[in-house]
Amino acid sequence: MKLTATEKGLLIPKELLGESQEFEIIQEQGKIIISSIQKTSSIWDLGSNPVECDVKDGAINHDDYLYDP
Repeated sequence: MKLTATEKGLLIPKELLGESQEFEIIQEQGKIIISSIQKTSSIWDLGSNPVECDVKDGAINHDDYLYDP
């Protein structure tokens, strides 16, 4: 695939990027390398994908080991 740069830069089609949202761009030895950055888990992500099963609360007794040595 050939791309043409404009005054603003280069537009890379989304289908080449896959599902990734963040990328790192490195220039070395006359080449530009674009690699996706894997999203790391964060405490802020807790609860964003809750347990899906037949219990009302997937967190019941999940930290029981902290209180019952």
